[in-house]
Amino acid sequence: MEKSGKRAIFLDRDGVLTEERGYITSVGDMKIFPYAADCIHQIQKKGYYAIVVTNQSGIARGLFTEEQLDEMNTYLKQQTGVDAIYYCPHHVKGTIVKYRKICRCRKPQTGLYETACKEFHINMQGSYMVGDRASDILAGQNIGVKTILLESGYGTARMEEKVEPDYIVSDLRGVVEILR
Repeated sequence: MEKSGKRAIFLDRDGVLTEERGYITSVGDMKIFPYAADCIHQIQKKGYYAIVVTNQSGIARGLFTEEQLDEMNTYLKQQTGVDAIYYCPHHVKGTIVKYRKICRCRKPQTGLYETACKEFHINMQGSYMVGDRASDILAGQNIGVKTILLESGYGTARMEEKVEPDYIVSDLRGVVEILR
């Protein structure tokens, strides 16, 4: 991972930028938090990339297609101004054979972060992972960045396993306050 370059805030999508609503299958289902775009702008103004890293196993499960996800990603970029979106379409129990596998890109694995680091020349020192689930925090720890758990999605009340984030805040607005 890079030691020079610009820092990044890696963001999960659901529960961080959008309301946690289970499997979002279309742009019409996506409810972006009203403060998300302003927070992304502030993150970028403080000198960070804002990069979404998201597990999207709904593709492997046959709930929506990559083309539908591309539409949702385009909409999210337009509405929030994030710099990039990386996603994992795989799941070991997927019903779509092409996507049914164990991979290096599904959080808490580090494949998506490695790709983002190469493409954006990210300085991991001073970078953060922001999410609302244990897999987000574990992924951040696996790549060696500070971690921030948000209560705006699953949060501490619905944590799948015990994790020790560096910070716990109510929503993305609290992240902006932490950044220097």
